[in-house]
Amino acid sequence: MSRASLLRRAPLVCLPLLLASCGLSDTASSGAAAGDAAAEQARQAKSPQARVKRELEEAAQTDQQQREAAEHAATD
Repeated sequence: MSRASLLRRAPLVCLPLLLASCGLSDTASSGAAAGDAAAEQARQAKSPQARVKRELEEAAQTDQQQREAAEHAATD
C-alpha cells in the first residue's frame, strides 16, 4: 500500500475507534456513579442504626446509674 492510500484510510479506521472509546468511557463513568450512589445509600442506612444503638447504650448507662444511686440511697 502506498502512503497516500494509508492516509486516506486512517480516518475510516480511527473514527470507529474513537466512537467506541467514547462509549466505553461513558459506560465506565456511569458504572462508577452507580457504585458511588450505592455506597452513599449504605452509609445513610447505617446512620440511623448507629444512632439507635448509641441511644440504647446511653439509656442502659442512665438506667445503671439510677439503680446504683437508688441502691446507695437505700443503704444510707
